[in-house]
Amino acid sequence: MKPTIALVGRPNVGKSTLFNRLTRSRDALVADQPGLTRDRHYGHGRGASKPYLVVDTGGFEPVVDEGILFEMARQTLQAVDEADAIIFLVDGRVGLTPQDKIIANRLRQSNQPVYLAVNKAEGVSHAMAAAEFHELALGEPLAISASHGDGVRELVELVLENFPEAEEEEKAHHPKFVVIGRPNVGKSTLVNAVLGEERVIAFDQAGTTRDSIYIDFERDGRKYTIIDTAGVRRRGKVNEAIEKFSVIKTIQAVEDANVAVLVLDAQLDISEQDATIAGFALEAGRALVVAVNKWEDLELHQKDTIKRDILRKLGFLDFAKFHYISALQGRGVGDLFKSIDEAYKAAMSKLPTPKLTRILQLATERQQPPRAGQVRPKLRYAHQGGMNPPIIVIHGNSLDKIPDSYTRYLEGMFRKAFHLQGTPLRVQYKSNSNPFEVEATGTKVSLLRHKGFK
Repeated sequence: MKPTIALVGRPNVGKSTLFNRLTRSRDALVADQPGLTRDRHYGHGRGASKPYLVVDTGGFEPVVDEGILFEMARQTLQAVDEADAIIFLVDGRVGLTPQDKIIANRLRQSNQPVYLAVNKAEGVSHAMAAAEFHELALGEPLAISASHGDGVRELVELVLENFPEAEEEEKAHHPKFVVIGRPNVGKSTLVNAVLGEERVIAFDQAGTTRDSIYIDFERDGRKYTIIDTAGVRRRGKVNEAIEKFSVIKTIQAVEDANVAVLVLDAQLDISEQDATIAGFALEAGRALVVAVNKWEDLELHQKDTIKRDILRKLGFLDFAKFHYISALQGRGVGDLFKSIDEAYKAAMSKLPTPKLTRILQLATERQQPPRAGQVRPKLRYAHQGGMNPPIIVIHGNSLDKIPDSYTRYLEGMFRKAFHLQGTPLRVQYKSNSNPFEVEATGTKVSLLRHKGFK
């Protein structure tokens, strides 16, 4: 599984800025004001030699014993407990503070390795910026600039060097599917219905499952592994110490699966949290099947309303199969397996280069990519770059100018040609570079002429 790195520090030292740089996103709010991040924020680290997860935490106020600052501190301690490594961020401009010393003492009590990063060190000698932080006795302070990126890659590589390389995605030769969803939507009841016996506890109380449970079984002569997970609450609701592992264990289980079965409660409104949980699976590139549970007691007009609500709020899951089931009564549960098998097969598909290139040529003949100024992107050939999810790499010229709408058009063509039902599909572009040409005012100019030669 991917290692998890937690970012810890007092308010306004740049944790969210570092989180955004590590995830190459704008997911965390950033402003010159302390206390913006109040809950843990999870993301996928990018740009390092190994994959990893990163957790942004609220400002750590360990001396406060009540109110929102106390809750933020408790959230931070939970993040420390569930992390595999900790980056302790301090402010090189402000210098060492008494609060930094208190946090350092708390972190020394944890069992995880701690890496001390001195942020906001741009424009000054790194040795000078880090000098006074040796007093914390947490090892060599590493001077970085989260806003400019100075030293960030070196910091992450240092943290990751003690973790093993990620295992190959194809290690499982049978479908491994994870059951995900909000608490109390019927995930464990569905697991029991799939297995035909009481293998996991299921009763009407949110948060019964505290950890991910892996169960191997056979159905119609085929092997499967099912993973039951704890419900993913809104981050502000994750307060009980016993639940501190739930969110990260769920994310890691999704990473470890081939297919995610998203369970929705038909008797509750489709919420932003449902979309967020689906987003976890999509971010990991996992195939997806949606099970709308507790369908049996709804009136016809209620069912129509729920279907419209799903279409409106979860329209980005248009590649997935939807099933309307009753896990408690076992209705529709068997039908899930056909979709799980299809999604697994699609996710693990091998896409031949000749056929990919033919589909690409057919797509461009039907509709060329739009011009960008005087340049029209030229798509030459395609090959497969990975599985689970299928990745299609397209080579050509000026491909950085292709709009998202045209990428979606290509995805649709590939999906239809290869019957990729149930899995997300990723299209990546690689523009060919010509060392004898440079771009100048929209026109390709020979380097020899550019240098003054006739």
